[in-house]
Amino acid sequence: MPKIAMISLGCPKNTVDAEEILGEVVDAGHEIVTDPALADVIVVNTCGFIQSAKEESIEAVLEAVRQKTSGACRSVIVTGCLAQRYGADLAQEIPEADGFLGLKESRGIASVIAQTLGGVHVVNVGNPSAWWTKSGRRVLSTPPWTAYLRVADGCDNRCTYCAIPGIRGGFRSRSERDVLDEAKALADSGVKELNLVAQDITRFGMDTDGGARLPQLLEKLAELDGIRWIRLLYCYPTRVTDELIRTIAQNEKVCEYIDIPLQHCSANVLKGMGRQGSRDEYLRLFDRVREFCPDGALRTTFIVGFPGETDEDFDELVEFVQRVEFDRAGVFKYSAEDGTPASLLPNAVSKREMDRRFRELMRIQQGISLKRNERLVGKRMEVLVESLQGRKAVGRSYRDAPDIDGLVYIMDSPQVSPGDFVGVTITQAREYDLVASLNE
Repeated sequence: MPKIAMISLGCPKNTVDAEEILGEVVDAGHEIVTDPALADVIVVNTCGFIQSAKEESIEAVLEAVRQKTSGACRSVIVTGCLAQRYGADLAQEIPEADGFLGLKESRGIASVIAQTLGGVHVVNVGNPSAWWTKSGRRVLSTPPWTAYLRVADGCDNRCTYCAIPGIRGGFRSRSERDVLDEAKALADSGVKELNLVAQDITRFGMDTDGGARLPQLLEKLAELDGIRWIRLLYCYPTRVTDELIRTIAQNEKVCEYIDIPLQHCSANVLKGMGRQGSRDEYLRLFDRVREFCPDGALRTTFIVGFPGETDEDFDELVEFVQRVEFDRAGVFKYSAEDGTPASLLPNAVSKREMDRRFRELMRIQQGISLKRNERLVGKRMEVLVESLQGRKAVGRSYRDAPDIDGLVYIMDSPQVSPGDFVGVTITQAREYDLVASLNE
C-alpha cells in the first residue's frame, strides 16, 4: 500500500480537516509517514484566507511537486480552502500536481489516491455550502493530550473583507450529540484539553435549536471524565452573553480565556467591514468579562489599513487598545481578497502607512502584554507541560492557546513529563512568556 504524507497549513479548522483526511487514509489501509521525502503520495491541505496564506500554500504545493523529481513521491493531491477557491485555475497553473479536491470532495480521498497513482488527473471542486455534515474518524496531528473539537463550520456574518463564506459556505452547527460523542472519544483516547473551534463559536445551535446552545454544551462537555481544560476560540462580540460569561467563570474546567476577534473599534471602519457592535458596546462587554473573570485572559485580533481607515480611526483604535489592555492581541494588515465587497472599496491605505500602523499597534500591545504578565509574578497556577529542554520544562497555562499564545518556562523540573499538569509559581514576566518554578 502507498505511503501518505500530509502537509497542512492554516487555522485549527484546517487542522481538523487534515486529521479527518488522515483518518480516511488509515481506514483505507495506507501508511502515514511524517517525512514527505519518503511518501508515495503527498497531500497538501491548503489555506486560502489571505494573500500571505495563499502564497505559503502555493509554495508548499510547488515544493511537493519538486519531491516528484527528487524523492519517492508519485502523486501530489491538493485539498483545503485554496483548492476549494481556485481549484480549476490551480490545475492549469500547476499541471504537475495530480489532484485538486474541494472541501467536500476531499472526503473521498482514498479513491482519488488510487486514481492519481494510476495516472488519472483529478479536478473535483463542488459546492462549498454542502460539503460538511459531521466529523469522521480523525488521526490527531496534535500532541496526544490536546485536540481541537469542531462544533460548527461556515459563517453567516458576511464581513466585507472575508472570503470564508464563499469558501466554506454558510454557518452550520453540528448536532450536540455528535459533538459530545466525539469529545468522549477524544477523552477516552487520553486527550485532556479540548479547544473548541468554529468560524463563530457563539452561534452554535442557533441554526438548529433556535437559540445559542454554547453554555449548555460547555456544561455537558465539562462532565466528561479525563477532560481538564475546555477552551473557546473565535467568539463574536455581540453574541457573548452574560450567560456564557457566567458559565466560563463558574465552571472550573472551562478556561477563563476569552477570545473575541474585534477587527476594529471605530464606527467608520466597523461599518465598512460590515461588523456588528460599537466601541461603547465592546467596552461594556469587556467590563462585564473582567467583573466575572478578573483573572481571565482577554484575546482579540485587529486589522489595520482597511480601506477608508483615517488617521483619526487609527488613533481611536490605539486609545481603545490602551484602555482595555488586552492580554493577547494579534494585528493583521488588510489584504484585499478576490470576490469580497471590501476589495472594491475606494480610499485604499498605502502599504507604507499600513506598515507603520501595524508596527505602532504591535509595539503598544507588546508593552501592554508585558504589563499584564508582570501582574502574574508571585501567583500560583496550573501548567500543562508540553516539552522538556534539559532540566527545564515548557508548557502552557489556561491563558495560552496552543500554537497561538505564550509559553511558561518551568525551571529545574526534570521530574515532570509532557502531558502532565503541574502547579507552579510565576517568578518572572516577559513580553509574551512567563518563567516559573514548581510548587513544593
